[in-house]
Amino acid sequence: MRLIMFDMDGTLIDSGFAITNTINYVRENLGFEKLEKNHILEKVNDPTINSAEFFYGTKEFTQEQTKLFEEYYNQHCLSDLAVYDGITKLIEDLKGDFTLAVATNANSTYAYKMLNHVGLAKYFSTILGYDSVKNPKPHPEMVYKILDKHNIQKHNAQLIGDSYKDIMAATNAGVDSVLVNWGFSNHEKDAIETVQELENKIKAKFY
Repeated sequence: MRLIMFDMDGTLIDSGFAITNTINYVRENLGFEKLEKNHILEKVNDPTINSAEFFYGTKEFTQEQTKLFEEYYNQHCLSDLAVYDGITKLIEDLKGDFTLAVATNANSTYAYKMLNHVGLAKYFSTILGYDSVKNPKPHPEMVYKILDKHNIQKHNAQLIGDSYKDIMAATNAGVDSVLVNWGFSNHEKDAIETVQELENKIKAKFY
C-alpha cells in the first residue's frame, strides 16, 4: 500500500484569517499590538524561530496563552475557511490508489472539525495533530506514527506541505516530500505553484 500525507493549513485549506485573528486576539489580551496577516503567516511556518517568543515574548507557550488561543480558535476556526482550488479533485483522483492522511501542527480535534466543515475529512484514514505526539513538525515523530499505524514502508510514502517544517519532518523520517507555494510561505525555489504540478510529482514518484 502507498501513503500520501498532507499538511493541512496552507496546503489543503486556506485558514489564514482564522490563524491570524486568533494570534492577534491573544496578543491584544497580553497587551501587544496586532501584527499584519502576511507577517504572521510567514513566521508561523518559519522553523528557525521560537513561535512563543516571537508572538508572545515567552520562552514557551503559557497556560494563559493556550487558553486564550483555544477559546478564540474554537469559536472562529470555521469562518473564512476555503479549500484551495483543485485540491478536492486531486484527492478524489488519489483516494482509490493511496492511503491518505493528514499530519498537522494544529490540534487534532480542530483539524477534524475544519476538514469536515469543508467536506474533506471523509477522505483521510488518519488526521494527526500536535496533541497526538510529543514533538510536532519539523520533528519526524508525526510521520513515523502515521507510517507505523498503516504499516507502510518509507519508500512508499510522500509528504506534501507548504512549509520547510513539513519538508524537514519528511526528510528527517527518510520520506519523499513536495513543497507547495500556494500556502502561507512565499518560497523562492524548489516549490511548485499549481495542483496540476503536484499531481505530476505524485505520478512521477508512484507511477
